[in-house]
Formats: sequence, C-alpha cells, structure tokens
Amino acid sequence: MGGRELGSYEILGVVIVVVAVVRVIAIVAVTVVVVVVVVVVVVVVVVVVVVVVVVIVVVAVIPVKAVVAVTVIVVVLVVLVVVVVVVMLL
Repeated sequence: MGGRELGSYEILGVVIVVVAVVRVIAIVAVTVVVVVVVVVVVVVVVVVVVVVVVVIVVVAVIPVKAVVAVTVIVVVLVVLVVVVVVVMLL
C-alpha cells in the first residue's frame, strides 16, 4: 500500500507542476496576444486616420472625383487588412 500512496503522491506532484507550467505559458501567451492585438489596432487606426486626412486634403486641394478618393481609401484599407493578417499569421 505504501508504495502505491507514494506513487499517487508523485503523480499528484507531477500534475501540479504541469498545471503550473501550463498556466504560466497560457498567461504569457494571452499577454503577448493582447499586446500584439492592441499594437496592431493602434497602428491600423493611426494609418487609417492619416490616409483619410491625406485623401481629404488632396480632394480639397485638387478637384478629384469622389469615386477616385473612395477607391483609394478602399484599396489602402484592403492592403492594410492583408498586411495585418499576414503579420498575425507570422
């Protein structure tokens, strides 16, 4: 019986250690993901604001058709989304 109790305690110890390690890894992973997402969101927001401002200025200064301006904005946004997805996959 004594040998079995020792074995069960050893197993319990291993389980506790594994759970602790997994928790640490999970916390680190979640933290990294959150930081990356926040950074990506901030960058995207900044770039979108800059692009919109630039397009507005260009439209205000040079008489460009609204369709062209909208097309430029859409294209830039699509490129941004693609870049963000690629970066996240890496």
